[in-house]
Order: sequence, then structure tokens, then C-alpha cells
Amino acid sequence: MAKPRPCGCKGIRTCLICESEYGATKLQNEDDFATAVQENSTFVYCPKCSGKAWSGWDEKLVMDEHPNHSGISINYPGIYIDMDFLSSSEAEILSKGIDETHWDLSQSGRRKQNFGPKCNFKKQKIAVGSFNGFPEFSLFVQEKFKLVPIMEGFQTIEQCTLEYNPDRGASIDPHIDDCWIWGERIVTVNVKGDSVLTMTYLQEKDRDRYNLSLAPASYLQFDESLSNVIVRIPMPERSLLVMTKEARYQWEHRILRDDVKELRLCLAYREFTPPYLQEGEKFGPCIHEIYDLASKKVTLL
Repeated sequence: MAKPRPCGCKGIRTCLICESEYGATKLQNEDDFATAVQENSTFVYCPKCSGKAWSGWDEKLVMDEHPNHSGISINYPGIYIDMDFLSSSEAEILSKGIDETHWDLSQSGRRKQNFGPKCNFKKQKIAVGSFNGFPEFSLFVQEKFKLVPIMEGFQTIEQCTLEYNPDRGASIDPHIDDCWIWGERIVTVNVKGDSVLTMTYLQEKDRDRYNLSLAPASYLQFDESLSNVIVRIPMPERSLLVMTKEARYQWEHRILRDDVKELRLCLAYREFTPPYLQEGEKFGPCIHEIYDLASKKVTLL
């Protein structure tokens, strides 16, 4: 099962289609994770509290308790959520534009539409590839970013549309976004469908992954007392999620198959790390061209 399968999965990644039709085996199934959860402390981040997560697992129950939370809380820095970032009409515009755009198969039951440069994270090489700007129907989102203080100076380099379909058993495995090329702010606009991001503290054995050594040194001081903590981040429909600081660099994030209860559409946005900014030491002709293309709009046929 090392070769790509018709469903889009390859290697250890699986979805309901390849598990049922091609005999693929999910190496870490969610029953195993649920068992592990019983041994850990679980918390839900409350978007209406200031950087706090409260004991629990069900995000709706915890949010409904606000401001009269029960149980214990922990500080959880690095998360910003705007619950009503998109209006209903704006979400409909995005959904329509996404539906009219060609999909590519991705792994673990997802589909994607990617607009951005071609990156080889292992070799730390970047090329323009097929990037030719961003779709016109979604450009208003980048304009709305300018009204959000935490997004000041954010210049979109990659926009990736992701579809999570429960009929395909869509999910995404635990990971940290690459630290060589993608900057501190990891941005998600949740267009359609409610879901949850599940955060698990990066274990010591995995701290040589994700080009993590290139992350800001101030975020590489790990607190081992958090190694058995799980934090759940609500991602309601029409919301904006910005992940920064410790949440971005010290915690792996994943979306469980069980948390995809309805069709979910989201837009993921990435910026460059400081060396690739216009004043950075890695800024050259290729990066200059990528910036120029990032200012273009693409009319999709």
C-alpha cells in the first residue's frame, strides 16, 4: 500500500474508501486515540474567554457554559478566533466559487484546491511551479484580513481550499506546519461546516521534524508537564482561526474523523518566514516573482 491509491491516499494515510475497497489499514485508528485520551487531561478552548481552555471534550458543551464555566482551566496562548468573520452571504459566495473550481484528490479522504508556489520541505527548495495568482472570487477574504489586528502585515503566499467529507472518512493526521518556509501565523477561514482542531503536545522524540529547528528560539522551550494534555479548538462555520506562538510551534494539530460530522470547506492561508520576506536574506528573483504573482487575481474557467 506504499503506492498512491485511486482515492488519493498513499503510504500510511487512509480513508474509508481505501479501507473498504483496497484493504488499507489505518495504523492509528481513532479507537486507539480515544483510549489514550482517557489517560490524558483534556480541555476545550473557549473563544469567548481570554486565552483559556476549560476541562472537557465536547466543544459545544464548554462554549455553552460561558461565562459560567465549571471545572479547571489552563492558559492556552497563541489562539485567536473570530466567530463571525464571514457573513452568511460571504460564505455562500465562497462556497459557490469553490464548487465551480477543479478539485484535486488529497490524502485521508480530503480534496484540495491549491494556489501557491511549489515547495520541497525536505530539501528546502521552492519554485514558482504552476502558481499564477489567487482566484478572484476569494480575494475579498484577504481584504478582510486587513481589518483584523493580529493579521497586520500578513501577505498571503499560499491559499489552499480543503474539503472534508464524512462519506469519505476525511481527517488529517497530527502535524506542525513546516517551519522553514511558512511563517508564524497559521490561518484558517472556516467556510462551511463546524469542526474541531485537536491539539497534542509535541513529544521529545518528534522534535527533529517539521524543520522545527528553524522556528523562533523563544518558542522552542518546551514544558514537559504538558506532554499528556490535549486541547480542543472549536472551528465553527464562518469563523477565522489564527494559530501563533506556542500553539503553532509546540503543539501538533489534527482533525479527527469523528469530528467531521458534515461537509466541511475551509481556506488555509500561509505567509513566508522572515528570511523570505522582501527585506530577508533569502529574497531573490524566484521569491520576487512569487510575490508578484501573489498580487494577481485569476479568473477561473
